[in-house]
Amino acid sequence: MRSHQIGEARITRVEEVFERGFKPSFLFPDLDRDALFERHPQLAQANFYDAEQDRLMSSIHSWLIRIGDEIVLVDTCSGNGKTRALPLFARFHMLDFPYLDNLAAAGVRPEEVDYVFCTHLHIDHVGWNTRRDGEAWVPTFPNARYLFGRTEYDHWVGGSGPAIFPENVAVIEDSVLPVVAAGLVTLVDDGDEILPGLTVHRAPGHTEGHMALKYTSPEGSFIVTGDCMHQPIQIYAPEINSCFCEKPEEARRTRRAILDWCAEEGALLMPIHFGWPHAGFVRRDGAGYRFEPVEPAAG
Repeated sequence: MRSHQIGEARITRVEEVFERGFKPSFLFPDLDRDALFERHPQLAQANFYDAEQDRLMSSIHSWLIRIGDEIVLVDTCSGNGKTRALPLFARFHMLDFPYLDNLAAAGVRPEEVDYVFCTHLHIDHVGWNTRRDGEAWVPTFPNARYLFGRTEYDHWVGGSGPAIFPENVAVIEDSVLPVVAAGLVTLVDDGDEILPGLTVHRAPGHTEGHMALKYTSPEGSFIVTGDCMHQPIQIYAPEINSCFCEKPEEARRTRRAILDWCAEEGALLMPIHFGWPHAGFVRRDGAGYRFEPVEPAAG
């Protein structure tokens, strides 16, 4: 399984599924698709868009980060065997994907994971936090510290999250609260360092407490962006929000700040949902940006 090597960090994509996702008109209500695709043909390529079915290609994956002997798993996808019967979540209902086999192919067993970091607490970013054991949901990574943003956690437990997005309440119940009950959760704040060079940062807008994960070193940098951007479309048109963004103006400011940082630092952009090859560099292009996809190189 191939990886990106940046400084001391080795980053491997662990796939849950790569599939046809939402229609562009649903995910991005403000999108002028035809005009944008005409100006930027890259966006209409088959790895990003299925023209026949008019659906965006969507990857759901984790990023596995190794620094020294420590293992960090970022965002845990949707999970298997979870009841997601609401129409909005039909694509996540009672899944049966070989995610743990894919993790094993990357050389990691669940008990070897030291940290699980969730950029936010939506359905497709926390699902493998837990697995079914009889009638109970138990932590999938029993020796890990689960790191949730403090603001994000408070948003969903006692805050306004359930009123804003009630469909996500069951996700909190089966994929978040069981690891809290197991005593495995540490709440983190802006600027907290997980490992040397690896820090969490506020990236609000998509949700109240959404966070990104940055790594900086003399040899290079990267950022795991969660849902600050769902598709390469938002690199060329950063003003476009997804329909799931809670605070549109904050989401736009966050997205532009990330794109500026990536362009200035030469940092590798590592989203959670981009189509193959799933990561790349952001380059300045006049007053805007362009996306330069990069395949993993290290064997």
